[in-house]
Amino acid sequence: MTDKRKPFRSRVAAYLKGETTPGVDPDVVREMAKLLEETGLNEIEVERGGVRVRVARGRPQAAAESSPGSVANAQSVEAAPVNAVAAPVPVVKRGTMVTSPMVGTVYLSPQPGAPPFVAIGDAVTDGTVCIIEAMKTMNPVAAPVSGRVTEILVRDGQPVEFGEPLMRIE
Repeated sequence: MTDKRKPFRSRVAAYLKGETTPGVDPDVVREMAKLLEETGLNEIEVERGGVRVRVARGRPQAAAESSPGSVANAQSVEAAPVNAVAAPVPVVKRGTMVTSPMVGTVYLSPQPGAPPFVAIGDAVTDGTVCIIEAMKTMNPVAAPVSGRVTEILVRDGQPVEFGEPLMRIE
């Protein structure tokens, strides 16, 4: 009975010393690193049974210079890094955002080659500012407020999702 406890005790002792992490299989980490390379992702995080493994691309300067192509240097297992750089203060823009009422393709003019419904700087009241095609149906999008168009955030023929910002009216 003492023979079965000895390996467990040695594993716990190794964990307490920081030499190993119980429940983390090195082969799983290697497979996750290989998956990063194959998919081009920057980070993968998996949690199972209370154990979380995060593999992220990170090239320390010295490692990147010594062997840029090696998988061991390209990925690292990280625990929530502390970022000492202060986050930039977001710029709050004024005005009302016109958002897409549905999934579809946005058109900024009534037909190909025609002038657009609105351009930056145009005054709008309650008329159509663009069209969204969904399931072969053209759906006009009206300006929610009167004002001037300050930004157009989409291009003609671009696919859009529900709630996606289209333009800003001030």
